[in-house]
Parts: sequence; C-alpha cells; structure tokens
Amino acid sequence: MTALREKSSNGAENPASSPGSGERLAGFEELYAAQFHNLTLQLNAYVGSLSEAQDLVQEAFCRAIPRWQKLSAYDDPAGWVRRVAWNLAISGWRRHRTVMAFLGRQREQHVEGPSPDRVALMRALATLPDRQRRIFVLYYIAGDSVLEIAEREGVPEGTVKSWLHRARSAVAAQLTDDRRETGDV
Repeated sequence: MTALREKSSNGAENPASSPGSGERLAGFEELYAAQFHNLTLQLNAYVGSLSEAQDLVQEAFCRAIPRWQKLSAYDDPAGWVRRVAWNLAISGWRRHRTVMAFLGRQREQHVEGPSPDRVALMRALATLPDRQRRIFVLYYIAGDSVLEIAEREGVPEGTVKSWLHRARSAVAAQLTDDRRETGDV
C-alpha cells in the first residue's frame, strides 16, 4: 500500500504527514507537550484572551514544523517558538491598534438626538400622502423651487402649489393638535 501525502491548499506537501516525518520531527511532540501550556498562559496574560493565546501558540508551533530539522539543533528550540508566539501577539496588537485608530478617524462626531419640534414635524410628515410629503420635503428641506419641483414631477406649477398648500395645512393642523395635547399652547 502506498502512503498518501496530504497537501495544503497551495499544493505543498504537509511535512508532518509525509513518509519519514517521524525522524524529521523527532523531539517536536515532546517540545509541544512540554511548552504549549506554559506559553499559552504567558500569552493569555498578555493578550487577555485564552482562545487568542492558544491560537498564537499553535501558529508559532505550526511555523516551527517546516524548520524543525534546523530548530532541533538549537540550544533552546522552545525559545524560538516562544519568540515567534510573542512576535505574533505584538504584531496582532499593532494591527489592532492601527485598525482602531483608522476607525476612530472614520467615526462621525456624536450628534445630539432630535429636538421635540423635529420629532413632531417628522410625525406630522408621516401622516401626509406620499406625493405631498415628497413635495414638502423638496420645497422646505431640499430648497427646490416650485418650478424645479414641477419639472421633476412632470406636473404644472399650479399643481405643485396646490400640493404644497395641502401639505402645509395638514402639517400645521397636526402640529397644532400636538401642542394642544402636550399643553404647549
């Protein structure tokens, strides 16, 4: 039976699953078993998240696998893994800091909530038929002229004036009713 070799998404062979990987990774499992917990605790204290610390340590060990033949000759291969894990944590922190600074510059300034008058106006506008509401907004909020609105809507200017009159009357009646209900009159 032939041994199957696992390939990663980029087509490279996974060294841990290739024939003879046991000899090439001699001592790696022992190092992993001896150091994973301790490194995870250190990084957890630094990053403040156990799952993130585990991911960082796991990534450092994954980066050690292809280099294991060279690393196993070091006096302290755990030191290399530790340095890589810490570098990953620091890089992640820097990346997070950069993202937060960017987002801070992108955020809009805090704006006060709408005034009671604005709320009452919005409520009154919501009671208008769609066309009257649109004409009212175009004239009073967008600042379009009666002629511009008539051209945009494809109706005579007199029709726009009529719709504006009805909209104003309805809004005024609604606002007057609201003031009477709240006792502001």
